[in-house]
Amino acid sequence: MNDINIAAVLKRLSIKPKNLAWSTGIINGVSNEEEGIDSISPVDGKLIAAVGQVSPEDYANVVAQATKAFMQWRDTPSPQRGEIVRQFGEELRKHKQDLGTLVSYEMGKSLQEGLGEVQEMIDICDFATGLSRQLYGLTMQSERQGHRMYEQWHPLGVVGIISAFNFPVAVWSWNAAIAWVCGNVCVWKPSEKTPITAVACQAIIVGVLAKNGMPEGISCLVQGGRSLGERLAGDHQVALISATGSTRMGKSVAVAVASRLGKSILELGGNNAIIITQHADLDVALLAAVFGAVGTAGQRCTSTRRLIVHEAIYERFKEQLVNAYSQLRIGNPLDENNHVGPLIDHDAVANYMEAIARCKSEGGHFIVEGEVLGGEGYDSGCYVQPCIAEVMPEFQVVKTETFAPILYIMKYETLDKAIRIQNNVPQGLSSAIMTLNIREAEHFLSASGSDCGIANVNIGTSGAEIGGAFGGEKETGGGRESGSDAWKAYMRRQTNTINYSDKLPLAQGITFGL
Repeated sequence: MNDINIAAVLKRLSIKPKNLAWSTGIINGVSNEEEGIDSISPVDGKLIAAVGQVSPEDYANVVAQATKAFMQWRDTPSPQRGEIVRQFGEELRKHKQDLGTLVSYEMGKSLQEGLGEVQEMIDICDFATGLSRQLYGLTMQSERQGHRMYEQWHPLGVVGIISAFNFPVAVWSWNAAIAWVCGNVCVWKPSEKTPITAVACQAIIVGVLAKNGMPEGISCLVQGGRSLGERLAGDHQVALISATGSTRMGKSVAVAVASRLGKSILELGGNNAIIITQHADLDVALLAAVFGAVGTAGQRCTSTRRLIVHEAIYERFKEQLVNAYSQLRIGNPLDENNHVGPLIDHDAVANYMEAIARCKSEGGHFIVEGEVLGGEGYDSGCYVQPCIAEVMPEFQVVKTETFAPILYIMKYETLDKAIRIQNNVPQGLSSAIMTLNIREAEHFLSASGSDCGIANVNIGTSGAEIGGAFGGEKETGGGRESGSDAWKAYMRRQTNTINYSDKLPLAQGITFGL
């Protein structure tokens, strides 16, 4: 599949000029005349559509709508909120092909990955639906006779979601579905590089809310750039900010939110490594390494950036790796025969070329050279050759994250040294070890092993399931989204003590008589 009728896809997703804001910038029923945002597909360099940016006045109106909707939504029983999220998931199932196609075309990831991203949305809706009946608190034993203690969880209020271009819809849904069943309302600022997929999602959820007699303010969409993100982060009316993006952006958000004592969830940069031991199944390791490095053209926060390979198998694995790269098909991501699509834009291409130059200047040796691809099929100027460089672990370029398909490969002698190499970067998101030796696997997972939020054995660094809490440590931010008990970040804990006796004993045996 090389060509799509994007107009037909938009129509089936109920995206019309009004909610695309081609002219006046209609967003949640308010209009503005600020400069619009063009969405340019990296697939072919063509304009998909334009959206309007919210003005400060319109932003204030949107947050007011959200705040008003929260008053109704928080009093709606959680299982009923879960039922609405379930219906959203059903609508996503109906629109999976079209929404996945739009994700692929607007962002540039392969069609299979675009469809997989929509499946993640469906999965988190299923998870959140079950969670809506499981927002459990604890009971505690009181030291005072005739008293009962327990804890319960209440919604926070307005949750702000700032999402990145590389997962233009899935990461929003991770936050929104959980936040909704917890009783919160959401204000979403998508990446200005992928605004149209956000409009599609908003059209779907608004339809579900309307069918259930619920206000649109439960799910709000605001479009804009950096200044809008700063406004959202600094807004005292927004109880929680969940931000996904670069470490630089995350630090700015963290300071703004902390200065007003707000709450934040930060999912920032990754610099993920796979350790391949002499006891690895090399066929499994090869597939994990290649997909991790070139999937989404290296534009995942969980993309594999570094391979740390035992010296006994280094030359053999390097040969297999180079051979695998020679078989990669690069081109239109809507053609399912291709493995690798384009980078998001020309700025990303420039960063790719700069990183290659820095690597060479530090002494890196490229065993698969990188280049920008030209000619037929590469008209957008965003297609690049995935490349591999042999490096030393102390190179500075190896310790930075470049959102591009550049893979660094290096040797190690002992597992302890491999773990030190892996951990000796500022980021701490995802990690993996390839080994059939249980002692190596368990050591990697121990407290003296990987320092990342995600540590895998015999699978790669990318492709997290929604059932587990997702997030990392160090400059990755430290927040958690999606599964496990990540829902607690979207609620406030309240401890309750009930005195059902006819006396008033004080804690710690304190006496106070009148």
